[in-house]
Amino acid sequence: MSQNIEIEFKNLLKPEEFEKLLHFFSIKENDFFHQENHYFDTKDFALKNCGSALRIREKHGKFEMTLKQPAKEGLLETNQILSTEEASLAFSGGKLPGGLIQDLISNMHISFSNLAYFGSLKTKRAEIGYKNGLLVFDHSYYLKNEDFEIEYEVDSFLSGQKVFMELLEKHNIPLRKTDNKISRFYEKKQKRLD
Repeated sequence: MSQNIEIEFKNLLKPEEFEKLLHFFSIKENDFFHQENHYFDTKDFALKNCGSALRIREKHGKFEMTLKQPAKEGLLETNQILSTEEASLAFSGGKLPGGLIQDLISNMHISFSNLAYFGSLKTKRAEIGYKNGLLVFDHSYYLKNEDFEIEYEVDSFLSGQKVFMELLEKHNIPLRKTDNKISRFYEKKQKRLD
């Protein structure tokens, strides 16, 4: 079990902008790895309505459940390692394992047993260190959609924002309002439910 503050900047890219950045940073196809995010919420999006999100990430054959909650700066992430069996039960029947994340969700007055599996988002990802942060290149697929995104993960909001804006400007990429992956996923999911 671990907790950390996540501070990241993100921007959706057009396919040609994505390719241009991959070329500039010399990122090749074999630099990418695959991960899959599996999302959970109540039928009426109680977590989302609290500004929170719950996912299980599958990466390199391992599973980690993460609750994201609003923090003063960035998001508070609480992580819990899951066994393959625990992850399988969550995906097949929506049965999530107990622990600190269950306690935190209960403290939000949301019944853990009301959480349901909403689906998954698959991502091809490459990462490189860049100016005291981590630059992430994501090509994601979900609910018959795909998108391209650049993220910059940092420890300091102000210096990270400056570096990220300079990077976009240098490559003539406009700043676009970019929701996080789970928000983009839920927007498409909600349209399908309506």
